[in-house]
Parts: sequence; C-alpha cells; structure tokens
Amino acid sequence: MDFKGKTVLITGGASGIGKIMARKSLERGVRCLVIWDRNEEGLALLKNEFSGFGIQVIAFTVDVMNVDEVRITAQKTRTEAGKIDILINNAGIVVGKYFHEHSHDDISKSMLVNANAPMHICLEFLPEMMKTDCGSVCNIASSAGLISNPKMAVYAASKWAVTGWSDSLRLEMEQLGKRVSVTTIMPFFINTGMFDGVKSKLLPILEPESTAERIIKAIESERKMLAMPLPYWFIRLSQGILPLPAFDWVMDHVFGIYDTMAEFRGRK
Repeated sequence: MDFKGKTVLITGGASGIGKIMARKSLERGVRCLVIWDRNEEGLALLKNEFSGFGIQVIAFTVDVMNVDEVRITAQKTRTEAGKIDILINNAGIVVGKYFHEHSHDDISKSMLVNANAPMHICLEFLPEMMKTDCGSVCNIASSAGLISNPKMAVYAASKWAVTGWSDSLRLEMEQLGKRVSVTTIMPFFINTGMFDGVKSKLLPILEPESTAERIIKAIESERKMLAMPLPYWFIRLSQGILPLPAFDWVMDHVFGIYDTMAEFRGRK
C-alpha cells in the first residue's frame, strides 16, 4: 500500500512511536493525516510541529475506551477526511505488576484500550475499505502477544487477543477476496518511555525511529506479520518443538525475558 496520496489514521499518534509514524506518513506524501489521541495538549503541539509539511493534519481528542466516543469521532473523521485508506491501531497502555496486584479497573482499562478499541475502531472504517476493495489495517500488538511474561499477565492477555483477532481478520479478507491488507506487528520493548525500567539480557531494546520505519515499510509491502527483533516463526517453532520446561529455561536463562519487568517503572 503506497502512502502517497492516501488518507491515514493513527491512534495514539500524539507521542512516542505513533508520532514518529505520523511524521513518516507525511514524509511519504499522504493526502491527509488523521490523529486520534486522548492528550489534547500533545495533539495541539503535533499539529503545530507538522504544519510545515503543507499537508492537512486533523486531530481528534478521543478516549478509545469509550465506544460511543469512538463511533462519534469516526463519523467526524469521515466527514472531515473522507475514506480512511490506511488505519494504524497504535494506542496502548501497560500496567506492569503481578496479576494479583491489579485492580479490577486496571484489568478493564488494559483490555478496553489494547484489545477492544482496535476492533471497535476497525469496525468503523473496514466496511468502506471492503466496499472500495482497497485499504490497509495495521495493528500494533506486541511480542507479549507471543510469549508469556511475569508482571505482564493482563498486558499479555490483551496483546494475545489483538494478535489472534488481527490475523483472523487477515484470513477473512483473503477468504472473501477483498484487497484489504492486514498487518500484525509484534515488537519487543521500544525505547519510548512507556516501558522505562525494563532490562534485557540479550535482546536489544528497540529504537523508536528504526522501529517506526520498519512498521511503515511492512504496511507498504503488505506484510502479514512482523515480529522484532526475533522473528515470530522462530518463537512459534521453539514453542512447538521444545517441551515447556525447556522453552521456559531458554526464554529465562538465555534470553532473560522472564526478568525484563523486574525493575519496570513505566512512563511517569
């Protein structure tokens, strides 16, 4: 999917990797860029910063946990920007603690933002993509959607949900013969502040700029899945051929994944 001349919607686009993907979309010559975020101040700063591109940037303050807000904002988006050609579901939150330390509110918010919101948002824009037989949906999941991890139980649950839904959606579009590409992204920790305090024994913490570029290129090439830095096939193969105790030992003692959240602080 070529970004040039297209209308792109990015959720959680006022900061972090979402903002970088927004800039890269503008650099590729999109017709219109739409940003959804709950940070009103961040949206205002973004619009001012990107004004020099001479491309229409539309920003909406929206709480994606609220389905009514999603539906209302989607209608405003269609009115002001027209058909969305490329949807990037990027908004996400993390609560990094043991499951028994979560509140019911922690669980609800994590599932609403990370798992439910991408589905509700996609449901608003997918029918028009199917009608015109053209479009692209990119869902930012996580490597936590492939590998379980202590202090990430609810986050992992939400990302496993996104991974399963996103790839099922891809298969549905293929089965229906629709030219709507669906790309599922499963990155390791990205150095944006969201996961401040995480430690990695072997795998590198991903840099935002290069990670955003890889995601944009994955959309352009209509790639089905992208996991970083370990390819998803390696993880799936390891899970399939190794007994669970052996897999746990490799993830824990070789890659050090099970201790990554030990000193997690998160974004203040």
